Amino acid sequence: MAAANAPLLSARALNRATLERQLLLRRATLPAKEAVSRLVGLQAQNTRPPYFQLFSRLRDFDPAELSALMEKREVVRIVTIRSTIHTHTAEDAMTLRPLVQPARDRELRVFRKGLEGVDLDRLTSLARRLVEERPRTMKELREELLPYWPDADPRALAVAARCLLPLVQVTPRGLWERGGQVALTTAEYWLDSPARPAASPDATVLRYLGAFGPASVKDMQSWSGLTRMREVFDRLRPELLTFRDEHGAELFDLPDAPRPDPDTPAPARFLPEFDNVLLGHADRTRVIPPAYKGRNGTGNQVYGTVLADGFLAAVWRLDRNADESTVTVQPLGPLGRTVREEIRDEAAHLMTVMSPSATYDVRFGTFVDFGDPA
Repeated sequence: MAAANAPLLSARALNRATLERQLLLRRATLPAKEAVSRLVGLQAQNTRPPYFQLFSRLRDFDPAELSALMEKREVVRIVTIRSTIHTHTAEDAMTLRPLVQPARDRELRVFRKGLEGVDLDRLTSLARRLVEERPRTMKELREELLPYWPDADPRALAVAARCLLPLVQVTPRGLWERGGQVALTTAEYWLDSPARPAASPDATVLRYLGAFGPASVKDMQSWSGLTRMREVFDRLRPELLTFRDEHGAELFDLPDAPRPDPDTPAPARFLPEFDNVLLGHADRTRVIPPAYKGRNGTGNQVYGTVLADGFLAAVWRLDRNADESTVTVQPLGPLGRTVREEIRDEAAHLMTVMSPSATYDVRFGTFVDFGDPA
């Protein structure tokens, strides 16, 4: 617990600090590559969310800019933080991936029964040769590896290769308005780079605080998937400021990081499913009001999030074809007329940039049944 005399930061103060660092209080004039680095990557479980994340954060964003960076191999899709796919700069892909290897090792242990008798060093060598010969799908990896260990679980063999090697998804997968199945090769091969040392935990904590702070040890561990980070924070303590939240948890922050006035206006923003601002903390009440916990998805289905006054206020869906694009906004609670108009204007902007069609429509309605909130 934080010392009782540490300065208190309300949920609203934490909200504004986080939104400022996430480029969500005002759109920034930044190259897309610099924004990807500043945010320590973009959650990319699906292919389109990284583009929508940058749309909500950058002035005059053109999806073709991020797509071109992918084609030039300056950014890549790779499993890193929380063992999920992220869009990272080439530099971060090479250094963050080895940092989070302990989380991939834990994932691998889940499949140990299917890997009995499998020489993991040999599997790693064989899989590397296969994917560097040409990018392979997971199905192809299973089929290629199974003859060496016919009694193993084929799925476990492919998962082991994915856990043990820094595999990137090659283009055209992830390019804007283009399709492509998931095909994998090593980061070293795709980026024409030798293996790099892992990013230091200390430097990564500082980057995390710069993008998500003020934050607790648990927050950083939740964001990264790493464990035992308390000693890193304690080592950095002389360089950091400390605060406490409304629950008494100790928060750390960079001394020169922005902490705006809690009453700073926060514009309406449309975030895609799995935006890291929603996933970057163990305590997510700085963005998600307690009454709306779990209300941006049902089961395995997660929806886009609308922020109003900085907090989750609605979910949204985009339907489009060549003739018309429609954004449907489902409020999670009452919205005043001014807020509705702000949301409507932002939705129109989104469609103009991200979904060029002959006509646009913004609707407030219901498209998902969240059931009994109790």
